[in-house]
Amino acid sequence: MVIAHDTEAALQAAVELVNSGAEPDTLTSTAWVDAWYAKHRYTGHRARDAAELAELRAARPELRALLTADRDAAAEMINRMLARAGAVPQLIRHDGIDWHIHAVAAGEPLVRRVMVETAMAMADLVRADETSRLSVCAGENCDGIVLDLTRNRSRRFCGTACANRVAVAAYRARARAARP
Repeated sequence: MVIAHDTEAALQAAVELVNSGAEPDTLTSTAWVDAWYAKHRYTGHRARDAAELAELRAARPELRALLTADRDAAAEMINRMLARAGAVPQLIRHDGIDWHIHAVAAGEPLVRRVMVETAMAMADLVRADETSRLSVCAGENCDGIVLDLTRNRSRRFCGTACANRVAVAAYRARARAARP
C-alpha cells in the first residue's frame, strides 16, 4: 500500500505524541510542543500556553485508543471525532507541501487539528484495511505505539532503545547458555 504523505505525517506525529506519555513523561513543557510542532510541520494557530499543553496531554488517551483499536472500533471512533470537530475536508497546498487534506481551519485550536488529522489518517488505514500497521511495542514492559511503514511489516519496537534492550537481553541469554 502506498500511504499518502499527509497520512504518514499525521500518524507519525500522533504516535510520537502518544508515546510521549510513557515513563518518563516527556510532554511537560511548551518547548516540547514547539519542537514537536516544528518537526511534524504543523501549521496554523498556536496558543503556546499551559492550557494548550494540558489539552494535548489530555488528548493522548483518546489518540492511543484510536491507534490501537481494531478496524471496526477505529471506524466508529473516527466518525465520532470528525463529527465532534465539525470537520470539512479540503485539499490544501502550503509551505512547500503538495496537495493534502486539512479538515478543520488553521485557526482552530491545535489539539482539535491534531485529533482531526489523526482521525483522517486513520480513516485511510481503515479504508485500505491497513490498521495492522499500528501495534504495541514488543519490548518487555513497554506499551509504546509502533507505526510500521516497512514493506515487509517487520517493525516490532517503538524505537531503538527498546530494540537495543531486547537485543542485549538476547545476547546475554545466549552467553549465559553457552557457559559450561
